[in-house]
This record gives sequence, structure tokens and C-alpha cells, in this order.
Amino acid sequence: AAVFAAAVTIYYWWENIKGIEESSSKALRVMQITTVMVVILLLWGTYSVFMTPGVHLPPSPIPSHLSFSSDALGFLKGAPQLLPLMGLFGILMAFGHSILAMSGEETLAQVNREIQHPKLKNLKRAAIVIAIYSLIFTGGATLLASMLIPLHEHVKYQDNLIAGLAMWMVGPMFWKIVFRIFVVLVGFLILSGAINTSMIGSTGVLMRVAEDGVLTDWFRKPHK
Repeated sequence: AAVFAAAVTIYYWWENIKGIEESSSKALRVMQITTVMVVILLLWGTYSVFMTPGVHLPPSPIPSHLSFSSDALGFLKGAPQLLPLMGLFGILMAFGHSILAMSGEETLAQVNREIQHPKLKNLKRAAIVIAIYSLIFTGGATLLASMLIPLHEHVKYQDNLIAGLAMWMVGPMFWKIVFRIFVVLVGFLILSGAINTSMIGSTGVLMRVAEDGVLTDWFRKPHK
């Protein structure tokens, strides 16, 4: 894993010294591949739900159906039991745990310079796309997993839900394994793209700090 990480870091560094446009095209390609995976996941998962007997929707979020582990309670651990069991409060806690699915919004500040004019309108469009994409992908995959993966098997896939979902689809085992490999590949590409985003973001931070006079102007000049 460390060798792969080093190789990807060097690759994106080489792409960035050639220009931001080069690296941005690669990031777009990653999102296109990810979208293919998402579409397959949702279509195949929905088909599997209809073809699997005994599948039903998860329980409704009423107080009698809610239970929390000690990790999920967070700062409320040890508090009176009545508070976490309140339906609305439990839903708000769930939103807090799932809000990381929207972490793509913060990237807009880092790629602001690459966005075409009018910037404000395009930033709003990007934010809406991120919100819809996160809702459909994260929410849809979680819903399908809760319906297809047996309850006693959930603990095996709690850190790798999509890969687990791939193995409980309806169809030949060969294609399940192929799709799981595809899921792993997409995950590798997404995390690789995060390296590129961090490079662009760190450059912007150094530029702003140098502009404020905290660092010398040397940081604002292109390296030879």
C-alpha cells in the first residue's frame, strides 16, 4: 500500500508541474468511472431486491426501532437513556454521522480557480450536483445493503459496505467477484484523486499565507 501511495503521489506531482488542466482531466475521468460503478450498483441492487424473496424495507425511524452503540452516542454516552431514544434526536444524530458524505463541498474552495465564469453560478451548480450525487449514491447503497445483506453478516462489511453488497447481489458468483474488483479499483482511483486535490489545496494555502506576509514571496514564485 505504501509503494502504491508513493507511486501515485509522484505521478500526480508530475502531472501538476505540467499544468492544472492536465491533472483536472484525470480527475474528471475518475468521476466518470465512479459514475459507471454507481449506476451498475443501483441497477443491479434494485433488480436483486425484487428477485430476492423476503426482502423488505428497513424499520421506520420511530423510537422503539432505534438503538445506538456506545460509539454512536458520542458525547451522550452515559447520559439519561431517554434522550438518545427520542425519534427526532436520533435522526439528527444519524445526519451528523452521514454528513461526511458531503465532504466534497469543501473541495470547491480548492478548485475555485479552475471553474469557468460565471464562477458563482457554476459553484452553485457544482454544489447541487454533489448533494444529489451523495444522496443517491451513499443513501441508495446503504439502503440496498440493509435490504440485501443479512443482519448477522453486516458486521463483516461495516467498513466495506459496497464490496459486501456486491457479494449479495443476485447473479453468478463470477460476475459478483468481477464487480467487487471493479469496486476496489474505483476506491483506489478515488483515494488517488484525493492526493491530487490535497496538492492543489496545499499550494493554494501556501499562496494565501505568502500573500499575507506570513511566509516570504519565495513561495509565490514557480519552482525552477
